[in-house]
Amino acid sequence: MNKTMKAAVAYDFKDIRIEEMPVPDVGPREALVKASACGICSGDVMPWYIRKKAPIVLGHEPAGTIVEVGKEVKNFKVGNRVAIHHHGPCFTCRFCRRGDYVQCDTWRKTKIVPGGIAEYVKIPEENLQGDTLLLPDGISMEDATLTEPTACVVKGFKRARIRQGDIVLVQGLGTMGQLNVLLAKHYGAKKVIAADFQKFRCDYAKGMGADLVVNLTELDLFDAVKDATGGIMADIVVVGPSSIKAMEEGIKCCGRGGTVLLFTPTPKEENLLINPHDIYFNEISLVPSYSCGPFDTREALELIEMGVVSAEKIVTHRYPLEQAGEAFNTTADAGDSIKALVLMNT
Repeated sequence: MNKTMKAAVAYDFKDIRIEEMPVPDVGPREALVKASACGICSGDVMPWYIRKKAPIVLGHEPAGTIVEVGKEVKNFKVGNRVAIHHHGPCFTCRFCRRGDYVQCDTWRKTKIVPGGIAEYVKIPEENLQGDTLLLPDGISMEDATLTEPTACVVKGFKRARIRQGDIVLVQGLGTMGQLNVLLAKHYGAKKVIAADFQKFRCDYAKGMGADLVVNLTELDLFDAVKDATGGIMADIVVVGPSSIKAMEEGIKCCGRGGTVLLFTPTPKEENLLINPHDIYFNEISLVPSYSCGPFDTREALELIEMGVVSAEKIVTHRYPLEQAGEAFNTTADAGDSIKALVLMNT
């Protein structure tokens, strides 16, 4: 095996460099994966987030094949095809015991080494035992990269308590928005309204099952939702953009007894002002949904195996590792694209 490898390192927003670095050493309870593919997440292209973490090896949605296991590893072997979650819980703390895995200190401290967009990825013990999934034979590596983003949507709709017959509004139609549209219909939403400023993404959402698309360059969101629902408004509003304005609009578009699902964080210094009177009497729930846990990823993999979610439906752009910067820019520019993958070891 090579002693060095290539990886995509972010030094700043849109400053992505392909660098040579050592292949990680594997401990007795760890595994090494030869990565095949990794998605670019919308979180990877938030400037404030990148600048807080830089320099950092990009990517947290990898899939690949195990090429080395530590001597104490029991449940995995060389040759296993796996989807890797970049965090792993302890399963024993008070947060894990009540199912709040993303609040677990171990979950928050764990990470894959050095990151997902690298020729080789080390899986630490907690990640390996807690949230590394063996791939069924029918699932491609490209499909497998969608496990984590799909799991985030699965968890979000659990927290929003989606029900058959709901009216769902999805704001922002990048990868996560498209997956929210797709799974809202899968979970039985009566009407899914999808909104974005990009015509390409609005048109794409129709193929994901959106009943109505709102091009925000042409229509006012509140008026469009009011007209489409006869004034009832939405039962669930999924706010995708990292934007206070989008959150404010989402709250306006939420009907009585509804839920506003905050799907993406804002910079820490930004504040959302709400009207407690209206929130109270209309019984509107503001529910954040951060990442996903080990049972969400397993449900996501089942959805992929069923064909509900697939790379064929979601992935629009593919790049070799040497062009990871272009993959990043494609995602950041939010133009005529949905999901970009970086392919390694091809």
